[in-house]
Amino acid sequence: MVKKIVITLWILFFVVILTTVGIFIGIAKGWIGYMPAIEELENPNYKFATEIFTEDEQLLGTWAISDENRVHISYDELPEMLINALIATEDVRFDQHSGIDAKALFRAIIKTGILRQQGGGGSTISQQISKMLYSPNAENKMERFFQKPIEWVIAVNLERYYTKEEILTMYLNKFSFLNNAVGIKTASYTYFGCEPKDLRCEEAAVLVGMCKNPSRYNPLRFNARVEGRRNIVLNQMRKAGYLSKKRCDSLQTLPLVLNYHKVDHKEGLGTYIREYLRSVMTAKKPDIAHYSASWQKQKFYEDSIDWEINPLFGWCEKNKKKDGTNYNIYIDGLKIHTTINSRMQRYAEEAVEEHIGKYLQELFFEEKKHSKTAPYSNALSVDQVDAILNRNIRQTDRYRNMKAAGATTAEIKKAFNTPQAMSV
Repeated sequence: MVKKIVITLWILFFVVILTTVGIFIGIAKGWIGYMPAIEELENPNYKFATEIFTEDEQLLGTWAISDENRVHISYDELPEMLINALIATEDVRFDQHSGIDAKALFRAIIKTGILRQQGGGGSTISQQISKMLYSPNAENKMERFFQKPIEWVIAVNLERYYTKEEILTMYLNKFSFLNNAVGIKTASYTYFGCEPKDLRCEEAAVLVGMCKNPSRYNPLRFNARVEGRRNIVLNQMRKAGYLSKKRCDSLQTLPLVLNYHKVDHKEGLGTYIREYLRSVMTAKKPDIAHYSASWQKQKFYEDSIDWEINPLFGWCEKNKKKDGTNYNIYIDGLKIHTTINSRMQRYAEEAVEEHIGKYLQELFFEEKKHSKTAPYSNALSVDQVDAILNRNIRQTDRYRNMKAAGATTAEIKKAFNTPQAMSV
């Protein structure tokens, strides 16, 4: 009886081993799940923002598609303590494995799966990259469970085609740090107003701490929680030998101080010149069919001349990449250098703000404060202004939606007369 049980257990053991091997072979061959081709692994589809610079090499702004405001940075530009913080926190045996850390994986299975404890994740940096690149958001735990083996195989392949330095660079360029800060270079500027090389150790620890869960450790919303997470990262660096206990203790006492810079095309210097450049560079070849109005004939004439003699006009349409496609200013990581001087631009914008925003605006308010038709002209009557406003109200989606929902005229009028917070 005992012999039969032992034989049965050995048979089950070999069946499990053979099934597991078969599954991983199927994944590697692309028979199970999605396995990217070698060419795709060697050339991941990154989208990098275009940067616009002044003549004195100051960044005016960037153009990027939503959630891809990423600016490329090379490994040589990454500070050592940032790399150390990432390795110590996310993958302490990064230099010792080839994509899968068996010890960390076994620990995660025992603590999380069996003991139901918080024992830390078992994913390596390579596995996290494979998840970011090739795994869609899982809708449930079971779907996430089946994604894991595929990520393991992709991680091993990534380790075959990339050096450790390239993998670290890939990770820090890919990760989204929220608030339109994609990649470590944009994140460094967004939260601390500096380049990655100028990050202080405690600042680098904040950004690395966000890698666990950027929404939970969003420094704009959860200062105390993020400070605690930062201290955990610093302690991990101490455990790994990157920080002395004295320095670690000293850094952990520091308050979390941000130097936040909102990343938006409406922020920063030269917003008008940036928009002008964008419209000119992305212009299409003039077609008379698109200039149908009589007043557009002159515009068609001017654009046609620009198309022929101005190399900047329609630049994206006139220039091709190596693969034969046109350049895209939102994803191709272009660097545009202008003749604008950042200091003179700042002085000019400050002068305009002072004259229009402080001097002329006050005169405007003074003139209109007693007018019943403000901000409209005094030449209009109150009834004419009301008619304009009511016509504009009826043309809005809000009005049509409320009307379709059965709201009365009084209810609609009350809703439109209720002040609402907005950004212009």
